[in-house]
Amino acid sequence: MTTPQTFAALGVPQAIADVLASQGKTEAFPIQADTLPDTLQGRDVLGRGKTGSGKTLAFAIPMVARLAGQLPGNRKPGRPRGLILAPTRELATQIAVAIEPLAAAYSLKVTTIFGGVSQVRQVSALKGGVDIVVACPGRLEDLMKQRHLTLDGVQITVLDEADHMADLGFLPVVTRILAATPDKGQRMLFSATLDNGVDKLVKRFLHNQITHSVDEATSHVEAMTHSVFEVDGVDAKKKLVHQLASGTGRRILFMRTKHQARKLAKQLTDAGIPSVDLHGNLSQAARDRNLAAFSSGQARVLVATDVAARGVHVDDVQLVVHVDPPAEHKAYLHRSGRTARAGSAGDVVTVVLPEQRKDTAVLLRKADIKVTPIRVTADSPAVANLVGEQARYVQPAPKAEPAPARAGTPRNSNNARRGGPARSGGQPRSGGQPRSGGQPRSGGGGHSRRAAGPATSQRSR
Repeated sequence: MTTPQTFAALGVPQAIADVLASQGKTEAFPIQADTLPDTLQGRDVLGRGKTGSGKTLAFAIPMVARLAGQLPGNRKPGRPRGLILAPTRELATQIAVAIEPLAAAYSLKVTTIFGGVSQVRQVSALKGGVDIVVACPGRLEDLMKQRHLTLDGVQITVLDEADHMADLGFLPVVTRILAATPDKGQRMLFSATLDNGVDKLVKRFLHNQITHSVDEATSHVEAMTHSVFEVDGVDAKKKLVHQLASGTGRRILFMRTKHQARKLAKQLTDAGIPSVDLHGNLSQAARDRNLAAFSSGQARVLVATDVAARGVHVDDVQLVVHVDPPAEHKAYLHRSGRTARAGSAGDVVTVVLPEQRKDTAVLLRKADIKVTPIRVTADSPAVANLVGEQARYVQPAPKAEPAPARAGTPRNSNNARRGGPARSGGQPRSGGQPRSGGQPRSGGGGHSRRAAGPATSQRSR
């Protein structure tokens, strides 16, 4: 077993090591220990590691260290010196949160650029001058076309979750963006796999790169336990899911569709289990509010589609439930990777209807997960052992009486636009009480194995 290495021993500048130490991080994870000696020297790096392996700090540290030290330069409007591309808004936001304290140690400015929100703030930040841009490809290219920024001053470029970029169809725009950065700049590409065209990006844009593969794409965390619970039908599944949601710790429930995610979050909140949803139909402001409620502990359950399968990191997620088994094995691994992160333990449960047994068995085999399915009901001992202590019932807030409609004013005005809660599972107020907007309908019960730890919504390593 390899002896853990401190950041200072790896050559990380003292100012950055001090910031990390203040966050309780003194020893590097394997992917960080492997890549930092090369990235801090300006080498191009291809990093391959599973979700939750610590990739964010692996590229955040050398970007800040080199821009502040080896690559000094003046901040110029619309001309960033560092660029990080991410496939989703949530991941871009959490990367920015992770890198900002490091950048602040050297007075470097960081901003995020992504769609789903007004571009006014983003354009204003660019005009004021930023050192590092963390961006999603679509909005970034839009702003480039509008000439709000140019990438000819970028000295370090990072492509995070490159395989997910490919899955989402972003490779053409990513290729155009990378082509707009100086060919002599440092480039770091992090990906779990090199399929779907990622290998072409590597060949075209990385030069004499060092490859570090910490984990295979299908490898899973030893501290993660997997269970497959088979149920007899839809009603039994509903009762089981409510029971799995009823413990005291945080859990994420994954659904196939946006509608079902929103519906289940409502049902759980109405049953006394404060829950929020996360999916593509929510505005960015609503996504941020719901994720913040989950991170702070105001909501104990996040009901999500695969939009949360990558990039969303919340500390101490104790249980991931595949309420609907995913379509393919990579999605299973990324969904499951929301728990047992950064050295913590966690449990993963897949709920399977009779007609899903064959497909689920194939999926798990491809994911290299060896587990024996068991038939259960909501009252089975195996379920009780997994759920552990049940959380207290939280009384849902009463539904607000609809205001009388004014003449010419639509009755169903957009709640989120007035600053109200997201259209989700009843966004909880502080103290755990759900807000009145968007109230749920049906029932459920119970929740987790361990007491919830301190909430931190930011991805760390």
